[in-house]
Amino acid sequence: MLVYPSGLDVSGSALRFLTQQLRRHRRAIGSRWRRLSAGRQALLTLARLRVGHTYAQLAAGFGVGTTTAYRYVTEAVDLLAALAPTLADAVRAASTKAYLLLDGTLLPIDRIAADRPFYSGKHKKHGMNVQVLADPFGRLLWASPALPGAVHDVRAAREHGIVGALAEAGVRCWADKGYWGAGGTVRIPCWGRWEALSTGQKAVNRSHAKIRALVERAVATLKSWRLLRRLRCSTTRITSLVQAVLTLHLTSSE
Repeated sequence: MLVYPSGLDVSGSALRFLTQQLRRHRRAIGSRWRRLSAGRQALLTLARLRVGHTYAQLAAGFGVGTTTAYRYVTEAVDLLAALAPTLADAVRAASTKAYLLLDGTLLPIDRIAADRPFYSGKHKKHGMNVQVLADPFGRLLWASPALPGAVHDVRAAREHGIVGALAEAGVRCWADKGYWGAGGTVRIPCWGRWEALSTGQKAVNRSHAKIRALVERAVATLKSWRLLRRLRCSTTRITSLVQAVLTLHLTSSE
């Protein structure tokens, strides 16, 4: 395998933050010696999350074994995931904002046709459903644990307690028609065929679409970490990966 120098479009603050967390973890568990320093382990993890390199590619580039690369990445991802904000934290932080934006996105996975629970009829592919909360400017605030792709957005929002948490905090939320029937403080467009809507209802829907469209920025932010564009791992690990990415994003944007 050929190895060449490369670059990562990740801020230095994310690398410093993860390095610091790994150093603390190593001291806590009494780790005496590793093939890679905490800084190199952090860089290895960022390369995995941001670019989506395979463990074989990472192992060759960093001069370690494939199993070691896997173990280092898993350790760092679990540390980051544990630091991710909860839904309560996100709603509390957003309580001073005028409103929030809610949307669901599908993270594609490699599954066969028989894996029906992971097949999204809306997107016509297998994946995991992740709910995203953003501020009025489209900045990513929170991402939910991953559910099978067959789960509808409104059901996912209820299972994660998003609707109840927003209603309890009195925070208004704009969402698309996929959240029809959610209730609480969730606002959706007027339901019905476009030609059957009144002039006033069409104006409301156009205004609603302009406001809600900014949530796509938050979804794009999440998927700028290219590992999440095509996941080839156990579905039980996807939630940790999403939470790790969320932690790194929030740390870099502070």
